[in-house]
Amino acid sequence: MILEEPGTEAAVHQPRLATRPSTQQYEDQPMRLRSLVRALTLASLVFNSGPATAATQASGPPMGWNSWDAYGFTLDEQTFKANAEKLAELRSYGWTYVVIDEGWYMDNPRGAHLAERSYQLDRRGLLVPSQKRYSSAANGAGFKPLADWAHGRGLKFGLHIVRGIPKQAVERNTPIAGTAFHAADAADTGETCPWDDGNFGVRDNAAGQAYYDSMLRLYARWGVDFLKVDCISAHPFRASEIRQIHGAIQKTGRPILLSLSPGPTPLEQADFVKRNAQMWRISNDVWDGWRLDGDTRPSGFPFGVSGAFDTLARWNPVVGPGNWADADMLPFGALKPSPGWGEPRDSRLTPEEMRTQFTLWAIARAPLILGANLTELDHSTLKLITNRDVIRINQQAWASRPIALPAGFENYRLWEAFAGHRSRPTRYIAIFNLDDAPRHLSAQWAQLGLGVRHAARELWSGEVRRASEQLSLDLPPHGSAVFKLD
Repeated sequence: MILEEPGTEAAVHQPRLATRPSTQQYEDQPMRLRSLVRALTLASLVFNSGPATAATQASGPPMGWNSWDAYGFTLDEQTFKANAEKLAELRSYGWTYVVIDEGWYMDNPRGAHLAERSYQLDRRGLLVPSQKRYSSAANGAGFKPLADWAHGRGLKFGLHIVRGIPKQAVERNTPIAGTAFHAADAADTGETCPWDDGNFGVRDNAAGQAYYDSMLRLYARWGVDFLKVDCISAHPFRASEIRQIHGAIQKTGRPILLSLSPGPTPLEQADFVKRNAQMWRISNDVWDGWRLDGDTRPSGFPFGVSGAFDTLARWNPVVGPGNWADADMLPFGALKPSPGWGEPRDSRLTPEEMRTQFTLWAIARAPLILGANLTELDHSTLKLITNRDVIRINQQAWASRPIALPAGFENYRLWEAFAGHRSRPTRYIAIFNLDDAPRHLSAQWAQLGLGVRHAARELWSGEVRRASEQLSLDLPPHGSAVFKLD
């Protein structure tokens, strides 16, 4: 039965698949000329720290929380608010975005069959929140009340979508708001997501642009600050739809941060994604393991933490203000009650592995997006994600890079970052043990390519080291240390 509520559009029902990517194809896209802002790039950087951009909403790597790792499809208004309240308590550390991931439009996210999940769409073919799970969306309000609630706590509100137009909207040939077009005019019926059969692709034509324009107008009215779009940057790479969504955001006049997923985004598309998005995934989904099966699969799913050293290094030359290579979420703490992959659990990463992941993401200037159930946040995880010194590197460094090490250091990785005044920068280094066994490192600073003599403070332990020509430390398996050098 279709119900029409006062001030709303009738809802129709739409099924989808609940599997993750397994195939990949790439679509070429002609490159446009660089915008004039490239001329404003500061020439004084020691090495690349990214071009200046107009994307002021992502001047630093975004920090926040996403529901997928702990809730999968099942988040509702009550649990969203409970997690958002906890994140608001951490706002002084930089944690800002609260993002509802996949499934917010399903009446029954636990449905055993696709039809049972009961997707909610309006008469214009746009997804709307399930009122059974988000009661404040009643009477045509959509997510505006919930976004207003988040904004009132100093947070920014985000949503996840799978790119495309719902198949049932095409079957009903729903009108596209504000135009003479209908859904069939916009749908590319030969292009579907390999792991989600709910949508058709969107054509690269006026009707397709009109559909995305209508979607982003709705999200702007709701007060959305962050939009994660899935099945668009790999498996397959959909350049035309990235460009359409970017254009639709620009037309709203609202600074909505665009995050592209999943990965790996093709490195040869770096210039294109930098022009059209603020974040893009550089691997498939990272989960709570040092090494996982996806490390050696073509799909890259699920991806282990250790693989991120290479992916972040490859993308390092192109990151900077407004453009961030996304190494995926931080699967820390309680991954329950209904994680997007696997059984409900506490993170299987060791404390040292979690610290290493956080350190690497921080010094590589990757977005920091928590995946934990924040209502069950344990003391050690809380301490990890509230280290102001480590977060400061992520948010304030104007350059960072991996450093090639000489023979004999094959089991280590080394990164450095610079912050503060460029004339006399503050220098940070992070050292990582990739071995499965403990390691004792003893080397001259010069041997590591880091100058001759340094005093240093380790940012996790607070240990202060006197000036010396030698660096000596013990690292546990998969462990790390990060120093501020003097």
